[in-house]
Amino acid sequence: MKLIIQIPCYNEADTLEIALNDLPKHIDGIDEIEYLIINDGSKDNTVEVARKWGVNYVVNFKRNKGLAHGFMAGIDACLRNGADIIVNTDADNQYVADDIEKLVRPIIEGKTDIVIGERPIDQTEHFSFVKKKLQHFGSWVVRKASNSDIPDAPSGFRAYSREAALRLNVTNEYTYTLETIVQAGRNKIAQTSVPIRTNGELRPSRLFNSMMGYVKKSMVTILRAYIMYSPLKTFSVIASIPLLIGLAIDVRYLIFFFNGDGAGHTQSLILGSTLMMMGFMTFVIGLLSDITAKNRKLLEDIQYHVRKMDYDGIKEREE
Repeated sequence: MKLIIQIPCYNEADTLEIALNDLPKHIDGIDEIEYLIINDGSKDNTVEVARKWGVNYVVNFKRNKGLAHGFMAGIDACLRNGADIIVNTDADNQYVADDIEKLVRPIIEGKTDIVIGERPIDQTEHFSFVKKKLQHFGSWVVRKASNSDIPDAPSGFRAYSREAALRLNVTNEYTYTLETIVQAGRNKIAQTSVPIRTNGELRPSRLFNSMMGYVKKSMVTILRAYIMYSPLKTFSVIASIPLLIGLAIDVRYLIFFFNGDGAGHTQSLILGSTLMMMGFMTFVIGLLSDITAKNRKLLEDIQYHVRKMDYDGIKEREE
């Protein structure tokens, strides 16, 4: 069984070697461990540091494409190079590398396909009070959207089985962490979490410039992912608001009408009918979106089988 540990990098020359030095060289149940970095358009000597250290693979972008693109490019490279388990960690040594064994153990034992590291958020000193509360709130929203019980959704310290990695499909350009949990939950891919430790902060986060920017992008990502996998439910809830208001207004008009006072309330009839029409059209959009979502699932299944034939064929030829 082969494990490949991937590290997305963007100008990480100062911290990358620290993170690489801590990575495990042996894990019981794993026959081979290899290392991969994704150079996301770094302007410093990140690649030189990685090659000098001895990483097995380097995925190079000529310009910065963002964390989501880098993550998926790394997953693709890991699969092509025969990984049975893929671990994603950070180049700033945020996570304690010894806990990688805790991440992969449930996958080795066949208990799950995705394992996400649960950070001790409330005990992390460099997290502000507001950030801690927002992390908890964001994870709660993701749990509701994904029908999962993952307590730390933004954590980037996670492990994927080959089967789960073949089914990954990230569409947003911001981050993979939230969308992949919603995707796995809605597609009923087995996922769990394990408590992990964190190291002291070596540099500020580069994922967001401000807390409000992070919240805004995260909420949009969660909402898009939820609508993508549950469009009919989403649009039905939205449609019910104007439908119910319009119905109430029209019932009010009918009461006046049957009491012989309908002439003075024609505006209510027009408003109520307009609202009901808006609600009905929103529901129709939900039906069309649901058909699109079903087609998306078919395309995802096709993509999975194409990937499986491609990557497994490469793996068999290498063996």
